[in-house]
Amino acid sequence: MITVYGIRNCDTCRKALKWLEAGGIEHRFHDFRKDGLTATQVAVWLEDVGAAVLLNKRGKTWRNFSNAEKESVDAGKAEALIVANPTLVKRPVFEGAGTLLVGFGNAQRDALKG
Repeated sequence: MITVYGIRNCDTCRKALKWLEAGGIEHRFHDFRKDGLTATQVAVWLEDVGAAVLLNKRGKTWRNFSNAEKESVDAGKAEALIVANPTLVKRPVFEGAGTLLVGFGNAQRDALKG
């Protein structure tokens, strides 16, 4: 089973969930705004895909940080920032069967189809 991490009101997350439903792909949704993310989980994700992939630098949360804060982000700081501000995660995140995918482009769709 695939766990889809995101936030309920995210358009891309909604598209992904509809696509999974239409394709009959078994999944569950984890709203990290409501349910949060653990430091351990974020650390594993950062180790797997890196901060450049995981951090959503287009979102409002990122834009609200000062330039000094943005420039000082390294792997350690990225973990703490994401745990404190889960909406910094690029959405959606798909986790299951030993795979971690971030985003919902053609590459992610192809990988999810198996």
